[in-house]
Amino acid sequence: MKVYREWRVSGDTAWMRSLWPKVRKSLDYCIRTWDPGRKGSIEEPHHNTYDIEFWGPDGMSLSFYVGALRAAVLMGKAVGDDVDDYQTLLAKGTVFAETKLFNGDYFFQQVEWKGLVAGDPTRFASIGTSAGPIYSPEGKALLEKEGPRYQYGSGCLADGVLGAWLAWACGVGQVFDAAKVRSHLLSVRRHNFKRDLSTHVNTERPGFACGDEAGLLLCTWPHGGQPSLPMVYANEVWCGIEYQVASHLISTGQIDEGLDIVRACRNRYDGAKRNPFAEQEWGRWYARSLSSYALLEAFSGARYDRVDQVLYLRPAVKGDFRSFLSTATGYGTVGVKDGKPFLEVVSGTIPLNDIRYQPAG
Repeated sequence: MKVYREWRVSGDTAWMRSLWPKVRKSLDYCIRTWDPGRKGSIEEPHHNTYDIEFWGPDGMSLSFYVGALRAAVLMGKAVGDDVDDYQTLLAKGTVFAETKLFNGDYFFQQVEWKGLVAGDPTRFASIGTSAGPIYSPEGKALLEKEGPRYQYGSGCLADGVLGAWLAWACGVGQVFDAAKVRSHLLSVRRHNFKRDLSTHVNTERPGFACGDEAGLLLCTWPHGGQPSLPMVYANEVWCGIEYQVASHLISTGQIDEGLDIVRACRNRYDGAKRNPFAEQEWGRWYARSLSSYALLEAFSGARYDRVDQVLYLRPAVKGDFRSFLSTATGYGTVGVKDGKPFLEVVSGTIPLNDIRYQPAG
């Protein structure tokens, strides 16, 4: 998806074409490793940002898979390559996610560990250790009852459609049904956003958000089914995820819900309690917080395509506005004035054939 984004922003089709064989090789590796049955779902254990493996298909990872397949189809067709196989997996993955991993409110995880190519989960190492046995007798009994440790199962994961967010931000397009994605985001806002954390128990790193502060929890289990050993960091608040969810909400028209989360984060980093320039997670100036940049795209709806030299403008706000826009060859401001879209280049060049403006509903 990021390669697709760089191609469309730069307009350098020769660069994309030269990289395409390696992109395809990478994606083929992912398919062989995590979807060896070519079902369109990632079921083999797959490592993730929570420093553990998810066993069985889940909404977060499958949204990345579907987004990657969609980007590959678009790039493959542009270079004249045969991508029918990717197209088939894309269709399978979309159907699987929307019929098998959506409970009517949000996308979840199907925990699976038996009958997989990976085999015995007890051979996987724990965080910070080398490979080897990690399950005590009690742990093995729990494995038989609930499955591998550190899964989220029926939980409402803030990152549950993260791949769909990245696809939107990269211009890849909609992955998963738009109404279901919006439902998931609203469920995250409803279940995971806490206006007061005074009674919330977090034994991990409570310094990110605590006391009477507000914050968005990584995962909750509103319908029950929380594992005895749930996914690592479930009870924490990560500002990088907060901005991701907020910008995704705003991009779907849920402005108040998104701003609630943004305000909660900025109120914690107000310059008195915490450094306003270092929204930390693992350490200071942690990169994930730069997801806040997506707020510009969410509000302005501005996306520049250098390949076609088209500026797409689909703002979340009604009326006139002005916003920052950066491209590969120039930067400036974009917005609406007196009801008409505009682009003002401040530095460099931004070749333009058309502005496709869709006013906020």
